[in-house]
Amino acid sequence: VIALNMMDEVKSLGDKIDIAAIEKALGVPIVGITAAKGIGLDELIQRAVHTVNAPFKETSSVLKNTDAYPVIEKVKKLYEALNKPISTFSAIKLIERDVLTQKSFRLSSEDSRTIETIITDSEKKSNVEWEIAIADYRYRFITALASRSIKKTRKEGEFTLSDKIDSVVTNRFLAIPIFFAVLFVMFSITFGPIGSFLTDSMDYFVNEIIGIYARELLVHLGASPWSLSLVVDGIIPGVFMVLIFLPQILLLFFFLSLLEDTGYMARAAFIMDRALRKFGLSGKSFVPMLMGFGCSVPAIMAARTLENEKDRKMTIILTPFMSCGARLPVYAVFAGALFADKNVTLVIFSLYILGVIVALLSGLILKHTVLRGDEPPFIMELPTYRLPLAKNVMLHMWEKAKDFIIRALTILLCASIIIWFLQSFNFSLQMVDNNENSIFGRIGAFIAPLFAPLGFGNWRASVSLLTGFIAKEAVVSTLGILYNVSDATGGGTSLATAISSAFTQLQAYSYMAFVLLYMPCLVAFATIRKEMNSWKWTMFAVCYQTLAAWVVSFIVYQGGLLLGF
Repeated sequence: VIALNMMDEVKSLGDKIDIAAIEKALGVPIVGITAAKGIGLDELIQRAVHTVNAPFKETSSVLKNTDAYPVIEKVKKLYEALNKPISTFSAIKLIERDVLTQKSFRLSSEDSRTIETIITDSEKKSNVEWEIAIADYRYRFITALASRSIKKTRKEGEFTLSDKIDSVVTNRFLAIPIFFAVLFVMFSITFGPIGSFLTDSMDYFVNEIIGIYARELLVHLGASPWSLSLVVDGIIPGVFMVLIFLPQILLLFFFLSLLEDTGYMARAAFIMDRALRKFGLSGKSFVPMLMGFGCSVPAIMAARTLENEKDRKMTIILTPFMSCGARLPVYAVFAGALFADKNVTLVIFSLYILGVIVALLSGLILKHTVLRGDEPPFIMELPTYRLPLAKNVMLHMWEKAKDFIIRALTILLCASIIIWFLQSFNFSLQMVDNNENSIFGRIGAFIAPLFAPLGFGNWRASVSLLTGFIAKEAVVSTLGILYNVSDATGGGTSLATAISSAFTQLQAYSYMAFVLLYMPCLVAFATIRKEMNSWKWTMFAVCYQTLAAWVVSFIVYQGGLLLGF
């Protein structure tokens, strides 16, 4: 059963599609629907139920009256002789030498050779290549059917509203400035007065309400010192410190959803194709990379849509350089603590741009080293502009909010408990008064020299990067615990105050650059391994990302010192 979607678009343009004529020509049921608005779905389900319960009847092939048909029949008869009857469709796929179809029938090497002989002999006699001929037959059929069944009200070459908008937003001179202007407006709202107000409100709720009442409740219940410390110094700063930034993350996903639903995302890929090709990528790679601004995991999985193996590997390696939503709390804390309000948006925006620049330069390096190869052609549909549906946008935001909250209450909760334990006890499992003497303190002191040239060679900053491998939000959780953060929960200090005391602006920017670029979280790592299907390429990707992070942070910090920052 074929669902012919977006019929509302056809109606709005004044076009007409003769569904009955197409249904008769193809020999299968066709139902016109508008999926986004739920129109026609009931009829679609009814037709599907009726079809699945009806006796199977093979539809007539569009190739029946062509030169290819005798070859199709010959392949079918061969299979019947082997007691493996197949459909016309499968026979055609075999003639086209489709690998998946060949594997599905599990033929012996002898039978495979027999079929190949039939195909090659017939190609020699007819002086045609069946794979090309079959494609040609199909498109002739499609063209003829479309000309009979589709009536358009627009004249040839007449501009639609989408065409008129595209004449501006995809203009060769205006397209890229408009794209960066759109991104800057998005970040200005997310991290500007509106985003800050929402975050401050959430901060008040967490610290002034949850924090105080949790501490008072535990004291009232007579909780032991260690359990009080676990909740107040471990779980609350570890989990709730991250939840404070949920409003900003939702704002970011709100704008990304708008850009996607309106059809602008496809234009972004189109306008970036020419620039990306110079760096070994194509416009198709830009779609997964844009998705990386939301979350690296689905973005890495989206790379499987790329037909070219070189492009696919390149995209998987470079996509984690796009700043995912999980890194947002780190930027918000550091930028908010060390940069003036008017500069916070600019600082965070520059980090997103830095990720794109590093990805492009990395593409250039990989293109001339480990991932050499020809550049595939770029063909992409530009959908018509549509008003985004509130339901879809809210659903998108809810999915991201749910995912963020679940991560906070599972991965970050477990991580916070482990971090609290490691910073509270030494290797002899004795509780320490000074967390520098704890397990974490010793590990941090051991690895700190690696980060000293980057400007953050203190043990707290160093060890927080290790927990960032579990989840990038855990960086904030770790710092919150290690700096004994408890704004209103008795003692301690705010994380912003602690960070502003421990870091200079240059050190903070270097640290944020490292968080932006170094190896992704554990779930993204597992996704890279699955999509690459190779430990060698997975470890190369992770090592390359971490090395790139170290080099860029080194350049930022040492270059900043030379320039007098």
